[in-house]
Amino acid sequence: MSEFTRVMSAADLPPGQGREANVAGRAVALFNVEGRFYAISNTCLHRGGPLGQGYVEKDTVMCPWHAWTFNVTNGENVVNAEMKVASYEVKVEEGQILVKVPE
Repeated sequence: MSEFTRVMSAADLPPGQGREANVAGRAVALFNVEGRFYAISNTCLHRGGPLGQGYVEKDTVMCPWHAWTFNVTNGENVVNAEMKVASYEVKVEEGQILVKVPE
C-alpha cells in the first residue's frame, strides 16, 4: 500500500516556484500555486526534461528544454489534454509537504 512520504518543508517552496525531489524512487516535481501544493512527474513527455526546473506561471509549468507546458494541478499538457504526466496526491502536515506515489 502506498504511503505519504515527507519531501520538504512548505516554507522551502515559495508561491510561484517549483522544486525537484525524489519520492520513493520516483522523480517528482513539486509546485506551490498560491499556497496550494501539487506534485507531478518531473519528466517531460517530449524529451525527458526536468519539469521541476521549468518556468512556472499560475498553475502551469513550461519545460526548460523545449517549452512543452503542463498544468501542475493534474499533469495535463495544455495543448493536448490526452498527453499527461503522472500527478500525485499531496498534503501538508505540521508545515511539511507529504507526497503519495503508487508502488
